[in-house]
Amino acid sequence: MGEGEIEDLSGKIKIIWFNQAYLAKMIHVDENVKLTGHVTKGKYGLYLANPEFERIPDVPADLHDTLFNKKDAENKGFSYPIYHETKGITSKWFYHALEKILREKTLDKLEDYIPEDILKKYSLPTLKTSLIWIHKPKNSRDAESARKRFAFEEVFCIQLERQHDKFEYRKNKSFQIKTDKKETEEFVKRFPFSPTNSQKKSIATILEDMGKSFPMSRLLEGDVGSGKTAVAATGAYTVVKQRPFDYAQGKPQNFGNLQVAYMAPTEILATQHFESFIWYFKHLPVNIGLITGSGCRKFPSKVNPSGWTDISRSQLLKWTLNGEIPILIGTHALIQKSVKFKNLALVVIDEQHRFGTAQRRKLVRKDNIAPHLLSMTATPIPRTLALTIYGDLDLSLLDEMPAGRKQIITEIIMPNKRNETYEKVREELKNGRQLYVICPRIEEPDPKKEMAVQAKSAITEAKRLKKEIFPEYEIGVLHSKMSKQKKEEVMKDFVGGKINILCATSVVEVGVNVENATIIIIEGAERFGLAQLHQLRGRVIRSNHQAYCYVFADTKSQKTTERLKALKTAKNGFELAELDLLIRGAGELGGAKQWGISDLGMEAIKNIKMVEAARAEAIRLISEDPELLKYPLLKSKVKEKVSEFHFE
Repeated sequence: MGEGEIEDLSGKIKIIWFNQAYLAKMIHVDENVKLTGHVTKGKYGLYLANPEFERIPDVPADLHDTLFNKKDAENKGFSYPIYHETKGITSKWFYHALEKILREKTLDKLEDYIPEDILKKYSLPTLKTSLIWIHKPKNSRDAESARKRFAFEEVFCIQLERQHDKFEYRKNKSFQIKTDKKETEEFVKRFPFSPTNSQKKSIATILEDMGKSFPMSRLLEGDVGSGKTAVAATGAYTVVKQRPFDYAQGKPQNFGNLQVAYMAPTEILATQHFESFIWYFKHLPVNIGLITGSGCRKFPSKVNPSGWTDISRSQLLKWTLNGEIPILIGTHALIQKSVKFKNLALVVIDEQHRFGTAQRRKLVRKDNIAPHLLSMTATPIPRTLALTIYGDLDLSLLDEMPAGRKQIITEIIMPNKRNETYEKVREELKNGRQLYVICPRIEEPDPKKEMAVQAKSAITEAKRLKKEIFPEYEIGVLHSKMSKQKKEEVMKDFVGGKINILCATSVVEVGVNVENATIIIIEGAERFGLAQLHQLRGRVIRSNHQAYCYVFADTKSQKTTERLKALKTAKNGFELAELDLLIRGAGELGGAKQWGISDLGMEAIKNIKMVEAARAEAIRLISEDPELLKYPLLKSKVKEKVSEFHFE
């Protein structure tokens, strides 16, 4: 048996080689080595058993300040990279392979694609230095600097791509919308609530944008119930009040209206927006159309001036084409070739996060006139993430709720309080209210799989509630594996009151508003992020009745309980989203996992300083050289990176 002791800045540990005593003699005092093995506890205390070892040579390094906090860049001693391993390819194999590359000076041939002036401005290491430091750092400061450079690079490439999209879209002409301030104020006065300051500000900004010669591209963020539809309706009102411009005559026409398209992700939601717009515009001589897979409608009806009527698809398309329908609401069918507008001036996209460049191009007329674009989301997104993912859109925030709206009573329920909570829910159901039950899984895991996550499923929970808790009520199930048609049917039954309790996965996060659904139970709450829990809770905010959210946590962890308590104390969804960003990372927010951004890129999104720096430089470069002709290497890198992302 051979033994020894190894020490670094974190402390000391004993090393023992069984049946390999000669290895102990090969390592000398004060020598830098890397040891790889299992930490074991036995009669010798804690020790490293039969570790592999290799000597670590010094690596030259330049030290300088970075774009980031100096405390992050403190020299904390040597750090060694760990790679994702697979059978036959270990971290040791990677180390030797890269050592050979570095020794052969292959990196000397590399040209940096990030402009030199940007590297110097933010004290970022060159590509060559970064590659050395990321694989063979002399100390933790070097490794951190390399990580920051590659993180900056990723955000910078995203920003360049987004700013180029914005530049290209703004090359088109748009309908310049003139605003009559007095008329707009009269329209807003009809709201069933007093507009919040953030609504007033957003309306003013949107109207200002639409008055410019190039098309607006704006993202309106706001919690469920913050009044996004009212803001969109005000923008739509301003548009349809205006006559189309006759470019041949050089003056506005004396007939017709500019048009608005309002796109929703589901048929039910499109129908709800159609009904909302009828309420907003019922006092005005404005035709409103609805187009979905189930059929078409028009308001007002000749037979019933205060209501709508069913019409044929061909008739609706005809009236839209000749401009007789100024406002058309529907699903993604709105951008199909068969749907043609005469003077489309504004497109409103509700919860269509991936309505990207390709879809926007479809909206541009042959004469290069593009509509203004207002995209809306009820998912509160931290500023850094929004500036990155939606970098081509200007941001407006609705971070206030209309006055008088009742706060949701939120309670964190431990397992011993479950039955008591069910009785509270029963009282609400007796009063005619409806209940959401949200579960983390669709189906129960395979009991044969030892590592399967044990969490409640929507299907099994629905059966349990029907059998044991609420046998007197109708219970439905909704999840992502169901067909679109089946999901629509279930939601229609829930909206119509045929279903009293809806057991669902988080598929209900974005979707239909059911005014009578005032209670929500969230099972396995510890498995959801705070931002997502807030989104789910927002499903029961629409009613004038008191709403309740019961958060069921299957954990005794104090840390988890404290995290969940933030749901009760946070002022709004944006505050919770920022907290989620710190606790769980950007990958859990706004569907960010699906964007294809690397872990380093996601790490960068936590850093507002980095995001703003990358954005500022991207805006500058694109304004000076839109096609990056002076920077061919950078252009190639952006193309390569963007192919990994999924923005469409």
